[in-house]
Amino acid sequence: MKKFISLGLLVMLVVSAFALVFTPFATVEAQGNARLRVAHLSPDAPSVDVYANDNKVLSNVPFKAVSDYLTVPAAKYTLKVFAAGADAKTATPVINADATVEAGKDYTVAATGKLAAIKPTILVDDNSAPAAGKARIRVFHASPDAPAVDIAVKGGAVVVPNLAFPSASGYLSLDAGTYDLEVRAAGTTTVAFPINGLKLEAGKTYTAIAAGLLTASPVSFTVLPTVDATAAPAATSPALPSTGLGGAAQEGLNLTWLALALVVVAGGSAIALRRVRR
Repeated sequence: MKKFISLGLLVMLVVSAFALVFTPFATVEAQGNARLRVAHLSPDAPSVDVYANDNKVLSNVPFKAVSDYLTVPAAKYTLKVFAAGADAKTATPVINADATVEAGKDYTVAATGKLAAIKPTILVDDNSAPAAGKARIRVFHASPDAPAVDIAVKGGAVVVPNLAFPSASGYLSLDAGTYDLEVRAAGTTTVAFPINGLKLEAGKTYTAIAAGLLTASPVSFTVLPTVDATAAPAATSPALPSTGLGGAAQEGLNLTWLALALVVVAGGSAIALRRVRR
């Protein structure tokens, strides 16, 4: 696999390329805007180039990278993914899929699965503000060789049962705080991985993405929550770059390197969890 490109370069590619390409190729019937981000979560795939309506929008994107959300016209897009540097006129894309984005909605388009069976997984994201004092979080299981899992309170009850690849759970509203959890093989008490000291901050929405291979190298099992949105950015936050689409990139959605991540969510229903007293 090619060496990861720098964080700064990938941010520049995401902002400039999406800004230049998406607007001209949206259907004229589209009304309003949506937001879209792309994630490379195929563990044995090389770095990739991403095309929208046959125009390159991302170059040399490495595994475990996810772009910022960018504002795009609501429309139907044909998304193609090629090995980085491939000639899009002659090469066969590893992914060729249509995605219709609706006005007022946020989407994550992820390349999932091993290269031999790679496919797009499209999630509709809910980045609405949590209630006062709360955080919101969900799980996206994108680890192709990991079995279905349960997420449980450490030594306690299961709160996310039988989450399988490539499923995403609904959102759960939790009190801000620090939690000790564990990942178990579904239907058992066998702990596959502990999640200690998971800190959830008030006003933030999280997606936890399972990416990588559980049993094969070079990707080891790791847990990392990813911040999708922040309800109330600090007044001292730095200015965000212009997207070229009539706005700026949203606060709290900076480019994030992702690793295997499984956190507590259970279909959006309220579940009492035991917080850790620190």
